[in-house]
Amino acid sequence: MLIFVTSDKGGTGRSVTSCNVAFRSSLYNREVCYLDFDFGSPTAGAIFQIAGASSGTRGGGLHSYLQGRISTPERLDIWTSSDRQSLRQRPPGAGQLILFPGDHGGSEFPTNPEMNKRCAELFLRLDEEFDIVLVDLSAGRSYATDMVLAATAMPSLRKVLTRWLIFHRWTNQHVGAAASLVYDEGGILATGEARGHDRETLLDSLRFVRTAVINPDGEELSPLRPAQIAFLRECDARLTELASSRKVGRTRVISTIPLDPLLQWREQLISDNDLYERKIANTETVEAFEKLAKDLVDDVAWEIV
Repeated sequence: MLIFVTSDKGGTGRSVTSCNVAFRSSLYNREVCYLDFDFGSPTAGAIFQIAGASSGTRGGGLHSYLQGRISTPERLDIWTSSDRQSLRQRPPGAGQLILFPGDHGGSEFPTNPEMNKRCAELFLRLDEEFDIVLVDLSAGRSYATDMVLAATAMPSLRKVLTRWLIFHRWTNQHVGAAASLVYDEGGILATGEARGHDRETLLDSLRFVRTAVINPDGEELSPLRPAQIAFLRECDARLTELASSRKVGRTRVISTIPLDPLLQWREQLISDNDLYERKIANTETVEAFEKLAKDLVDDVAWEIV
């Protein structure tokens, strides 16, 4: 299964959420790999706490592979490569967790048919090896998104199950930007159709993920004044109306990730130790990661209600 994750704006928590979902998926005994296709900022290694790949690898990453300079991109086993002690041994029952980093100093680059072909070949090989291939794309209408849409429209990949997650924060700007990225001219649906995808099939494979969401009825807001809580509830109601009108509403949302102070202060994997022993993470956040990890492979979760 190929999972593509993107957003129209930066700062949505796309990468840190995706890394945590990949981590949780591997704990369910799934073979998981994470491809850093955020070509302008290949920093997934920092979230997995791999010092040698915190801003991409110098050993020949995805930039070098796609541009034809190497035949095979570097792959890093998180369970043996992470500098974080709690990740240095694969937990009992866990599957593989592999990072394919971008190149250090890499940047966005225009695509061509040969690159698209190499991209498709990589996806096909990895789909045969792994249960989940999670591809973290550059934000916005990027070359990376155009490349994967062209690659997945090729005959060799048409039978491979493909799903898309569009990340956005729960604000007016982010809701509008996410809708624009999908539905507007030059967006995912229009670009995918131009590359050979069926528009409705592509739409059916796409869901939204809301991040850093504050629950206006949550107990953590009890220190706020009544007027502040009333204001939050009013904002939440207006955002719900806006999301529905822009086709980013409830039926298209697969996950809502609550605001978590740990992830605001430090973008990292949340381990069980962080939750139960150190008590620096919120249970609701881990539960949201676990649910999204399960829903990624659950056909029922992708049905429109």
